[in-house]
Amino acid sequence: MTYTVALTGGIGSGKSTVADAFFRLGIYVIDADILARQVVEPGTPALAAIAEYFGPQMLTSEGALNRRALRERVFAHPEDKSWLNALLHPLIQQETQRQFAQATSPYVLWVVPLLVENKLYQRADRVLVVDVSRDTQLHRTMQRDQVSREHAENILAAQATREERLAVADDVINNNGTPDAIASDVARLHALYLKLASQAVSQEKS
Repeated sequence: MTYTVALTGGIGSGKSTVADAFFRLGIYVIDADILARQVVEPGTPALAAIAEYFGPQMLTSEGALNRRALRERVFAHPEDKSWLNALLHPLIQQETQRQFAQATSPYVLWVVPLLVENKLYQRADRVLVVDVSRDTQLHRTMQRDQVSREHAENILAAQATREERLAVADDVINNNGTPDAIASDVARLHALYLKLASQAVSQEKS
């Protein structure tokens, strides 16, 4: 299997900004959040199942998933979250494997927000954590999603802590500053990952 670098971080940490920087360097990016959106696009069996289980209020007037309504529902009802995970996780896993098989870059960047929570870091060769302060997370989440501080704090409380993420990290990018500041970190890590991926290939052949 292709050498895999798992990228994770809490909400508002800037995972997408970092992933885009690797993508611009020619690295194949597999983003679990994007896959999660694709498997519930209008017309998919998963979206039909969600509407049947939760009711038509989970759909927008255009027939798309009402993400905010669904997020609020599963936050309040753990049993509904379990049902949703049981529906979506196998579909996301299937699509993830398909995309890994298509990858042609020396290594793959696998973006997984819930890497620590779901203990998926064991499937990666290397773990990269995008780290920011709690205050930065709250500020960015409130600004980006137009939600209250209380709502943002509830999201953070449902995720792994900074300490839990850093405990599994091989590499860390501090993203408390401006997006421009991470370019040098990404370039440095890109060179490292190319070297590690090349070594892994050599070991497989020997």
